[in-house]
Amino acid sequence: MKTALQPRWIAGLLFALAISTVFVFLSQWQFSTAESDLPPSSSATEEVRPLTEVFTPGVELYGTTADQMVSMTGTFRAEDTVLIDNRLYDGDEGYWVVTALAVDGAPDGAVMPVVRGWIADPADLAPAPEGQVDVVGRLLPPEAPLPEPAADGILPSLASSELINVWDTPGYAAFVTADEITVNGEAANSGGMRVVDVGAQPQETTVNWMNIFYALEWVVFAGFSVFLWWRLVADAYRRSLEDDDEYYDDDEDDDDGGLPAGPAPSSEVNK
Repeated sequence: MKTALQPRWIAGLLFALAISTVFVFLSQWQFSTAESDLPPSSSATEEVRPLTEVFTPGVELYGTTADQMVSMTGTFRAEDTVLIDNRLYDGDEGYWVVTALAVDGAPDGAVMPVVRGWIADPADLAPAPEGQVDVVGRLLPPEAPLPEPAADGILPSLASSELINVWDTPGYAAFVTADEITVNGEAANSGGMRVVDVGAQPQETTVNWMNIFYALEWVVFAGFSVFLWWRLVADAYRRSLEDDDEYYDDDEDDDDGGLPAGPAPSSEVNK
């Protein structure tokens, strides 16, 4: 219709389309953030990589880095050994043996908590290997600290923040479960400890449904902006039709008022 072709309504349409475009981009952004990043595939995490290339001390361990098999070289600080309580192995309850490893090449002399193995009784604790060691294991996120106090070198959870305070040294915000510990290329003596074998974690995608809802809202807003323009044009068109009707009605009234009067009554003819 001619109303929509008027310059002001064409400009209004361009403005509405621009707003709709912005809303569509916002909707796409909400959709992209609704799904969390997938963890790396198992084929990637099972490839052993140097710890210093994968992770940095003082940085939070994200899901895209966790579960990675890493290798590191360093020296165990035997005096910095703790037991983590309530750990199961084939259904038996026992302890994880965790020792600080001073990692070669780590900034500020940071240490990595290494789970050297599992024991059923604290008396089965084997001393940490001396000298330079090579460790291969899985990089995992720390656990949350628990309010229970430490007792006789036994902690209720493997919280790196708590271990940093206990050991009084900079450390990684993670821990490694050791699959292999070697000294000069030979397997270190583990005593009666059993290896804590942690497999690759299954991939799970977390969907944020609130973001999905926001994304749909932006789509509705995009459509509404164009609908609003159409509604305004339609109202303007109807007003123009009403104005035309009033104009023609006024013309008809003016025509009736301008008609000549009928003939004057004739005077009586005198006979």
